[in-house]
Amino acid sequence: FNLSNMVVVITGGIGFLGKQHADAIASFGGIPVLLDLSQKIIDEFSKELSEKYNLKIKGFEVDITNENDVARICSNIIDSFGKVDVLINNAANNPKVDASNLLKNTSRLEHFPLDIWNQDIAVGLTGAFLCAKYFGYEMARAKKGNIINISSDLGIIAPNQNLYKQNNVVTSMQNVKPISYSVVKSGLIGLTRYLATYWADRGVRCNAICPGGVFN
Repeated sequence: FNLSNMVVVITGGIGFLGKQHADAIASFGGIPVLLDLSQKIIDEFSKELSEKYNLKIKGFEVDITNENDVARICSNIIDSFGKVDVLINNAANNPKVDASNLLKNTSRLEHFPLDIWNQDIAVGLTGAFLCAKYFGYEMARAKKGNIINISSDLGIIAPNQNLYKQNNVVTSMQNVKPISYSVVKSGLIGLTRYLATYWADRGVRCNAICPGGVFN
């Protein structure tokens, strides 16, 4: 198995799983291109990974919910590397419980804020669509490429909220996996099905992986 000289764009590249994707790609000779929100942290991790694998790894600060930003970065990457071989749609908001309001648990559906719903959909689903739109098109022009969407087991099955249950906490304050997570991960599977056939005649594949829980 060899990824030498393959340019792999990873959204959420400096996140908990993004770093693992990047390390795995680099370990097989690929060139991870990290997209995230902080250039400083991107540069720090890029330097660390470059030294570990003796590769020239770089990344770009970008808001993947902003179409102009995605278009600009796609153009920059093509200019810098000459191609994109793989897109990993990994970026997602990390759902957190709002501890500032002790009267209600905002992870629960009955209290879940609309603005958080909109943000989660924008990052996890709209961002994946926009990246596929631009990077996928560049792959189609080159007549080869691979899009990998990072979904979840919760894109297929219902969450078991008992996993998050805490002793001596009333039901109304129990933590739960927020609704937006399941919806985003289900949506990524739908996006995958669509993309799997859309550019198939131009050599672009699309798959989703659906990992179970990852201990953090």
